[in-house]
Amino acid sequence: MLDPQRLRTFRSVVATGSVQAAADQLRLTPSAVSQQVAALQRETGLVLLERAGRGVRPTPVGMRVAIASGDALRSLNRLGALVRDLREGKTGHLTIGHFASAGLALMPRIVRTLRAEFPEMMVELVLNDVPGGSPLTQPDIDVRIEVPDETIPPGFGRVPLIDDPFVMVVPRSHPLADRVAARLADFRDDEFVANDFTGSPVHEVQAKAFAAAGFSPRYIVQAADHISALAFVDAGIGVTMLPVLATVELPPHVRIVALTDPVPVRHIYALVRDAISAAPAARRVVDLLRTHTV
Repeated sequence: MLDPQRLRTFRSVVATGSVQAAADQLRLTPSAVSQQVAALQRETGLVLLERAGRGVRPTPVGMRVAIASGDALRSLNRLGALVRDLREGKTGHLTIGHFASAGLALMPRIVRTLRAEFPEMMVELVLNDVPGGSPLTQPDIDVRIEVPDETIPPGFGRVPLIDDPFVMVVPRSHPLADRVAARLADFRDDEFVANDFTGSPVHEVQAKAFAAAGFSPRYIVQAADHISALAFVDAGIGVTMLPVLATVELPPHVRIVALTDPVPVRHIYALVRDAISAAPAARRVVDLLRTHTV
């Protein structure tokens, strides 16, 4: 790896056109500048400078090295600033992974708060529940739905967040639409709108709840997501069982009925990268997630 200080010294010589001028600019002796440039030439195996009158100028390959090293040194400067921020408990970039309903219900409030309290920070949001796919990089904070036997990746800690109960969403014309709560078995004769794909955490919670209630729902349409499912219910096509977080924005012609006997619940937690877990912004995100009420 090329020595960054030698590159900076070399670029100063190129910019000023002489060893003496570079020495004055860098507050070094001319001998020290010459030694650093000579060491860089040995390091690269290239002739980087040539005589030009009383000064020096870069050779063609030296000019290419000087130009290309600018981007590398700027990246190193950014990295150094990031390390200083992390050492002081700050971070300039935070990636938060989330599933779809959490994005709608939780992320706007979290991002608004972070923008107010950490105005220089960039917040990146990535979906983690895309069928057959996953984020290209592991988020710094990854909001997930608990599944059995899930392993924690190295370098992360698991933080329990909230429990998210399921409710039944029904058309306003439904016989139970005015009820505050009803047994899940009371919906055994209804036609259902499926709102998640088979094998997903939501589907698994639903399947166990229906089994406990002693019936299998009669699905008549498979929606692509919870938003589409709500639209089908709004049109009077059927009912759908959703977690509360997925019901924050309801169409006008639907009603929510709480479920009893059983009460299906999904458990939500976060994976937090160890390296940023103590940073104020990361702690603030976890606090906001924990204090959300469903």
